[in-house]
Amino acid sequence: MKTATFAGGCFWCTEAVFQRIKGVTSVTPGYTGGRIEDPTYEQICAGFTGHAEAINIKYDPKKVSFEDLMEIFFDTHDPTQLNQQGADAGTQYRSAIFYRNNKQKEQAEKFISKLEKIIVDDKEIKTTLEPFAKFYKAEDYHLNYYKNNPNKVYCKLVITPKIKKLEKDHKKFLN
Repeated sequence: MKTATFAGGCFWCTEAVFQRIKGVTSVTPGYTGGRIEDPTYEQICAGFTGHAEAINIKYDPKKVSFEDLMEIFFDTHDPTQLNQQGADAGTQYRSAIFYRNNKQKEQAEKFISKLEKIIVDDKEIKTTLEPFAKFYKAEDYHLNYYKNNPNKVYCKLVITPKIKKLEKDHKKFLN
């Protein structure tokens, strides 16, 4: 098994997307990329920890590649927004890939370079590449949030459209 760590706005959204991918064995929401040990959701939301809401994705590289995961990641959030995804704003909602080795870093650099060549309207990719240091698992009530709360307004308005886009554009990757 391998691990990828992505931040693409609210971790409820990214968790729900990657739980549907063939070859992904687990998706864990949490916090990474910041300055304090064992942060809480409340501290993250205050915006002063430097951490991003992120997910750890455990996957089988024989079934899905890191490049495949990046394709889904970049297609299911807006990597051109700085420190924001929709109404969720702040550095905790930044777009980032927390690379675990030089190979992941190089693959991400190449992927972003390709994306930048096809972006229109003078936009640029704001996704940062940050070295992975430590991941702090989110509080239990964040786990499987969409599965457990599909009828909540946020889920219906923000997460369900991402799932529909995934189902439409990335059928070959779905369980």
